[in-house]
Amino acid sequence: MNHLTVAAKAAAVGMLAFLATCGEQPDMESQWKQLYGTTAAGESVYVYSLRNSHGMEARILDYGGIVTSLRVPDWWGQHQDVVLGYDSLSGYLTDNAYLGAIIGRYGNRIAGGRITLDGTEYALATNHGPNHLHGGIRGFDKVMWTVDEHGSRRRRSLMLTYRSVDGEEGYPGNVVASVEYSLTEENELRIEYRATTDRATIINLTNHSYFNLAGAGKGTILNHTMMINADHFTPVDSVLIPTGELKPVEGTPMDFREPALIGERIDAPDEQLSSAGGYDHNWVLRKDGTDLSLAARVYEEASGCVMEVFTTEPGLQFYSGNFLDGSAVGKGGTPYQHRSGFCLETQHYPDSPNKPQFPSTVLRPGEEYASTTVYGFSSR
Repeated sequence: MNHLTVAAKAAAVGMLAFLATCGEQPDMESQWKQLYGTTAAGESVYVYSLRNSHGMEARILDYGGIVTSLRVPDWWGQHQDVVLGYDSLSGYLTDNAYLGAIIGRYGNRIAGGRITLDGTEYALATNHGPNHLHGGIRGFDKVMWTVDEHGSRRRRSLMLTYRSVDGEEGYPGNVVASVEYSLTEENELRIEYRATTDRATIINLTNHSYFNLAGAGKGTILNHTMMINADHFTPVDSVLIPTGELKPVEGTPMDFREPALIGERIDAPDEQLSSAGGYDHNWVLRKDGTDLSLAARVYEEASGCVMEVFTTEPGLQFYSGNFLDGSAVGKGGTPYQHRSGFCLETQHYPDSPNKPQFPSTVLRPGEEYASTTVYGFSSR
């Protein structure tokens, strides 16, 4: 009788678990898509949750394609949120640091906000002193993206689309851009960018997440160990525009070919570091062609968290959070202080449209812009 009782109990528990799972389906759907807030224009903003079987989770807005949260496993078996962000939509609506956002049409800086295509000069919006930065005054980080519910496969990916009209922020051509975020079983956040145009234009899409592998808001990133797979970088002038030179990293504070602490040389008496207030430079990645390859590896000892960045892009902008000053109050009411997060923005080089020696960022009708970046997480 005891054995029968145990078996009956096991069967009952199994049936209850099955019924509970069935009952969770609507709730799982609601967790996939939740109302996050409303813009000043009355647009409803939703947050979408991607999860894998290991407990990794990414939360992404249809406003700006913003990654609001990225929970990854650490050495201790816990899941840390490793991206800086805000607790509500209001923070993102007033944010000027591009926390977690899709950047476009052109990531990084363009000198004087001027480009010339096929003999015609275009004046882009200037929003960083005399220069154009991250797509202008209202770039891709400040617009509503359309979610393709059918293209978002099994709740492990999110397909976003945006149509940028001719003349937006000064850019020529009607551009249709799509960004797909996917969460893999290998604990990777995969980002695939695509774009087409009906007129010659420029395109350089990236993501501007700020990472802290100890956890968002937990101190500075100076004790993170960084490796960047690059022999050269693009030095900048006093307003952070590349000079056009590809300078060897050897013998400079820019040499991360061997792993080194971010804080080890960040305040060294170096003209490049002084101009930027720390690291805010593009590295010329060591690679052949456009295959997906390793760009960087970062390790944080306290959490044991490791992040690897793979990309098809030729460049990587490493930004050490130099302009964070505590005025942005983030998750849990934590002010984001100087150097409390770092960005690794995969990209073409800054000011490429005005530097013919740099890889081209021109997109023409009949062509497709395609770029892939993977942020992979593990622990040790």
